[in-house]
Amino acid sequence: MKRRSFVLGGLAGAAGAGLLLRPSDRGAPHTDYFRGLSTALDHAGLAAPRLVIDRKLLRDNVATLKRHIGNRFHYRIVAKSLPSIELLEEVMQSADSNRLMLFHQPFLNRVAERLPQADVLLGKPLPVAAAARFYAEYRGESFNASRQLRWLLDSPARATQYADLADTLGQDMLVCLELDVGLHRGGVQSNEELEATLAIIQASRHLKFAGLMGYEPHIVKVPGGPERYKRAAMDAYRGYVASAKGYLGSDWPQDVVLNCGGSPTYQLYDEGDYPFNELAAGSCLVKPGDFDLPSLADHQPASYIATPVIKTSDGVKIPGIDLGQLQSLWDVNRRRTVFTYGGFWKAQPVSPQGLSTNTIYGRSTNQEMLNGSAATDLAVDDWVFLRPDQSEFVFLQFGDIAVLEQGRISEYWPVLGQHPA
Repeated sequence: MKRRSFVLGGLAGAAGAGLLLRPSDRGAPHTDYFRGLSTALDHAGLAAPRLVIDRKLLRDNVATLKRHIGNRFHYRIVAKSLPSIELLEEVMQSADSNRLMLFHQPFLNRVAERLPQADVLLGKPLPVAAAARFYAEYRGESFNASRQLRWLLDSPARATQYADLADTLGQDMLVCLELDVGLHRGGVQSNEELEATLAIIQASRHLKFAGLMGYEPHIVKVPGGPERYKRAAMDAYRGYVASAKGYLGSDWPQDVVLNCGGSPTYQLYDEGDYPFNELAAGSCLVKPGDFDLPSLADHQPASYIATPVIKTSDGVKIPGIDLGQLQSLWDVNRRRTVFTYGGFWKAQPVSPQGLSTNTIYGRSTNQEMLNGSAATDLAVDDWVFLRPDQSEFVFLQFGDIAVLEQGRISEYWPVLGQHPA
C-alpha cells in the first residue's frame, strides 16, 4: 500500500470514529402528560416558576407504601419531605396515620397549632435552645405536648440539657434515644452510652423514656449489597433494645416507639422479624430524582417544577471566546437555546426531552440557559418541566404548591415557613 493511501485511509477511519462519538439527537417535544400539565398551568393563569404535585400519583404512591407495610408496622410520615400542612393532611388521610416525624422547630410549632391530632417524633436531636423556643411559642393548643411529642436525645450530655430545661419549665417531656446502627452520623454508639443516657432520664423528674430510633439509609448505598448491612443494622438495633429493656425492667413503656427505616429502605422489611414496630418514609410519596433506587421501582414521580420559557434563539452564543458555535456544530442537542424564568434549582430538566444546562455559559438563578435540539419544539411562554432531586428543601422555594387533579390546577397548598413566626 502506498504511504499516501495509508494516510488518507487512516484519516478517513479517524473521521468515521469521530462521527460515531458524535452525540445523537436526544430531543423530543412534550409528552401528552406534560402537554396536559402545560394546558392546566395556562388555564390557571400561572406565569412564574411553580412546584406542582399530581394528586393522583401522590395517592397512588401512598397506596403502594400501604401495600408494602400492611399491618406489620405503624407508618410514620416524614414531614421534612412533605413540607406543607395541607400536603401532610392529604397523606395522613390517605395513609390513615397520625404519626409524623419532624426536624425543624418552626415546623413543629405550626404542626402543634394546625394538626393537633398528630403524634410527633423528632427525627434529629435539636439544640436545647430550639426546644425552649418551641415551648415559648407553644400556646397550649389542643395538641398535648407532654403526651404527643417525643424529643430525640443522642448522648448523656444532651439528656442532661433536656432534663435541666424540663425542670426549669416544670414541663413533662417524652424522649426517645437515637441509635447508631451503622450510619455513623451520631446517636448512642454503645450499650454503656445507652445506659448512661437512660440513667439521666430515670433520675429526671420530668423526662420519660418513650422509645428508640435507628436510621439506616446506608444499607442500600454502600458497596456490597443491602443484606449484609441490613443484618448488621438489625443486630445492632436488637442489642440496644435488649440493653434498654434490661436496664429499665418494669419501666419499659407499653406503648414504646421503636422507629426505623426511610424511603430508600422501607420495602426491605416486607418479610421477616425485626426489632422495631414502626417505619418512617416521606420522599417516596413524591419521588424526587435522588430516590430513583431499585428499592423504590414501584413508586412514581409525583412532583415537578414548572417554569416558563422567556427567550429562545438558534445555536449557542457565549460571551468572549465564543465556543457556542463549535458546540452547536458538534452536538445537535445544542442547536437551540432557551432561557427560563429562574433556575439553578436542585432539579433536572425532564420535558421536553433532551434539554441540558451549559457548563461553559454557566448557571443562573435568574435566567437559566438550557440547550436542546430543534425537536424540543419550544417557543417563548411555553413551559419547561424539571424533576426535583429532593423535596425537603426544593419544595420551599416556589410559594404555594399547585395541585394537579383531573387535568386542572384544583387548589394551592402553602408550604411551611423556614423561620420562626
